[in-house]
Amino acid sequence: MDITGRKLFVKALQEEGVDTIFAYPGGMVTDIVDELYKQDSIHVVLPRHEQALVHEAEGYARATGKVGVCLVTSGPGATNTITGIADAHYDSIPLVIFTGQVPQNLIGNDAFQEVDIVGMTRSITKYGVTVRDRKDLGRIIKMAFYIAQTGKPGPVLIDIPKDIQTQAGPAVYPERVDIRGYKPNETVHIGQLKKAYKLLKQAKQPLILAGGGVNISGAGELLTAFAEKMRVPVVTTVMGKGAIPTDHPLYVGNSGMHGRYAANKAVSECDVLFSVGTRFNDRITGDLNEFAPKAKIVHLDIDAASISRNVVVDVPVVSDACIALERLVEWAEPKNTDKWIGRIAAWEEENPLEMRRDKGLSPQMIMETINTTFPQGIVVTDVGQHQMWATQYITMPRGKQMITSGGLGTMGFGFPAAIGAKLGAPDKDVVCITGDGGMQMNMQEMATAICEKTPLTICILNNYYLGMVRQMQQLFYGKRYEITCLRRNVDCPDNCKGPNAACPPYVPDFVAWAQSYGAHGVRVTTEEEAREALQQAKERTDAPTVIEFMIATEELVLPMVKSGNPMSEMILK
Repeated sequence: MDITGRKLFVKALQEEGVDTIFAYPGGMVTDIVDELYKQDSIHVVLPRHEQALVHEAEGYARATGKVGVCLVTSGPGATNTITGIADAHYDSIPLVIFTGQVPQNLIGNDAFQEVDIVGMTRSITKYGVTVRDRKDLGRIIKMAFYIAQTGKPGPVLIDIPKDIQTQAGPAVYPERVDIRGYKPNETVHIGQLKKAYKLLKQAKQPLILAGGGVNISGAGELLTAFAEKMRVPVVTTVMGKGAIPTDHPLYVGNSGMHGRYAANKAVSECDVLFSVGTRFNDRITGDLNEFAPKAKIVHLDIDAASISRNVVVDVPVVSDACIALERLVEWAEPKNTDKWIGRIAAWEEENPLEMRRDKGLSPQMIMETINTTFPQGIVVTDVGQHQMWATQYITMPRGKQMITSGGLGTMGFGFPAAIGAKLGAPDKDVVCITGDGGMQMNMQEMATAICEKTPLTICILNNYYLGMVRQMQQLFYGKRYEITCLRRNVDCPDNCKGPNAACPPYVPDFVAWAQSYGAHGVRVTTEEEAREALQQAKERTDAPTVIEFMIATEELVLPMVKSGNPMSEMILK
């Protein structure tokens, strides 16, 4: 018996075990929306903007390990998803994005709300296609879910014309698909892995660099066991934080542009760098000619295309981190690395990661208070200074998770991603750490949080500025604070050099804004107030809590390596 495309759409989601879909209506998806109304196994979430919709699906996917599913209409509905799709692409988050499209007889005629969304997103999706024949719909949806979550995960976009949604066709949804030309690697080349292990075993100053791929594959415990058995210290990228517990004696810290002094020194001085699940982007390497200059480099990654793309390596290993680390743990034998570990400890003592505590409420104090109040759960960050402070000071014991926008660095990611994470993991505490600038990019999602009854904690670090750019203006551009002050208005002088008594009031009032939605809101200026506010937020289960932390404008994220410089050249003060 044949059924309509829209009925098969809902059937497909049910067969894939989808329990949540983030959807925004419009003319070219009204038929699908109507079909979703007729079922009760899939929870339909209505965000307030399509960009935030994708970020919510990203947060859901990261918190659950499932595929995040999106549905938007054609035209502006589709184009509004592009930033979120790019974000998911760069951070390898499995999403399936369904877009409505005008009927096929109108495609190419500049019809109302017609865009070539498949063409627009070709470079930031693993796969994208417009369904042209109703009989192919089931197979294409099955392909989408398979491609999104296998190999290196990522977003897949399926564009469904309105006539395909209403046409009758086969009711069968395939149990499996065989895609010619797409064969994800599910093994490891034992010869290459043995070469890599031999290199590490012979090293006198070995170092493991763990990237986001370790967390994506769920290989953290294996990586920790391998490091322990061989007694090799570990540094992480921003996306790799949590791959090994941050209180582990072998953990050094994050490396990179805002990495820990000891971690960057260890990368610069090691003789073998054993990297797992990282793309070696510029925020990790700095000047490529000076990156790990004394080291032989092993690169283990599931994506063959990423190996030797940025950093030419000595031993490439194409494999999922779990598969390779299972073998490495079997082979591992202890090394005497006491002298090397001692050198790293001396670097840490020479320049510890520490902010001044005599200038009022500091970002470090805020992060430490979050650590004590929320020892477990999910921490979601936006992008900016607060993100770097979080990656520096938030502790990550086993079981705790950090979700952040790494590859694209998307302001506005944090709050909607936190909502998605809470929807995916309702029994876990979810804390969103954001800035006053990033928060304003998707603050309309408070309506979504209220309507979905998600009692998350939103920590806004307010320094009145777009802080990361302001930091660069302070250090490298002669304090010419152009379009970074969020208090600036048309009456301000043209050549302002920073805050003064004549500054206008800040807009908006975040506390009043939160309360206007029915959320809780509080402003804090001291460490004691911070402890009390966070504890109260943790205990509230009726609505989100917004805590506005007032911090000094001049706070810097240090250490810092100027873009393009060697990682050994760190600004420390």
